[in-house]
Amino acid sequence: MPLSRRCRPLLLVLLLSLMPLPGRAAADPAELRAAVDDARRQGHLRAVLVRVSVNGQDLLRMVSGESLPGQPATAAMRFRNGSVAMAYLATLLLRMAEQGVVDLDAPVRRWLPEVPHAERVSLRQLAQMTAGYRDYVQNPAFIAAFERDPFRRWRSEELLAFAEPASLLYPPGTNWNYSHTSMLLLGMALERAGGEPLEQLLQRQVLNPLGLKHTSDAKTAAIPPPVLHAYSGERRSALALPPQQGFLEESSFWDPSWTLPAGAVQTTTLDDLHTTAVGIGGGALLTPASYRAMVNTDLRGRTTALPGCGTCFPQSEGYTFGMGIITTGRWLTQTPLFGGYAAAFGYHPERRIAIAVAVTFQEEAFQPDGSYVNEAERLFRRLGALLLPEDPPPFPPRPKPAKGAEATAAD
Repeated sequence: MPLSRRCRPLLLVLLLSLMPLPGRAAADPAELRAAVDDARRQGHLRAVLVRVSVNGQDLLRMVSGESLPGQPATAAMRFRNGSVAMAYLATLLLRMAEQGVVDLDAPVRRWLPEVPHAERVSLRQLAQMTAGYRDYVQNPAFIAAFERDPFRRWRSEELLAFAEPASLLYPPGTNWNYSHTSMLLLGMALERAGGEPLEQLLQRQVLNPLGLKHTSDAKTAAIPPPVLHAYSGERRSALALPPQQGFLEESSFWDPSWTLPAGAVQTTTLDDLHTTAVGIGGGALLTPASYRAMVNTDLRGRTTALPGCGTCFPQSEGYTFGMGIITTGRWLTQTPLFGGYAAAFGYHPERRIAIAVAVTFQEEAFQPDGSYVNEAERLFRRLGALLLPEDPPPFPPRPKPAKGAEATAAD
């Protein structure tokens, strides 16, 4: 019987994992635990959830700290996964292209005729963030509105207005910028092309096949219990608080409707995040050609910084955006940060090393202006270096603090 095309990428990863490679394949679990404990102290973390596996075998599953005061955090608790859902959106797009429902390079005018420049922009460009649409999250008016009322429920048309879609940053396909606008439009286009709500498309085509039992869009700001509670000092400057005044507010139920298209605004668990690292990172749902398209690094050497674009920068060995996923070194990752939640997954396809991290913060983690660093990402990179010192995920020159809505654009 011919080998199923969906099995081929998994067979390739298995064969690669069996090849003798130099260096060690895993660190001592005690060494990993010590790194987690140190990260919790140094990063001023309230809770840390970590799961690490090598070649399908768990090496570390560790939870420390509190959710609420006096309530220990647990591995079953749910938290917001933010940009992790970008990888699901890209997977959905590629599967629909395999099924002949959409053409990656067709103009999105077919599905979004009302959107400016839709005749010049393709689905591939939306998924790779090369369409040129401004990121509404970077609009000062949106930032101010978010900081005034983080519980506000946002509609897609309101968010698109902040993006000023009639004015592109650059001709489509000629540069790159981190853009929630592109992901919002991609979700809208896939929903129309698929003929059913985006949430159902993702559930049927991505979440269920991956076996993600605790990842869903709650449709409101609610988080299904048990909840990993988050706290934030992000609004300090917006509230004009003096630096010497202590400030921390619970942010667990801030409304995340502005982060991604409706249907992809999700909560998850540590185990589902780990399963995502393995399944998405290993291309479990895609043909080899689609998987290569998802993890491509074609943007290196083709992108530049632009005046007035805070999220335009050259793609490099340390950070290259493929389609919904980031390549850093030879690791694949996503690193959400917003509303007092931070998370990261990392996967090394050749060595089948999977890392999942979620954290929340204490007051000391926030700078006087309310900015903070994605400590989950820093911990993933540190654990990756311990697990595979000859091929670690490269550290950025220095962490870039971010705050408020801007945090999601600083990943």
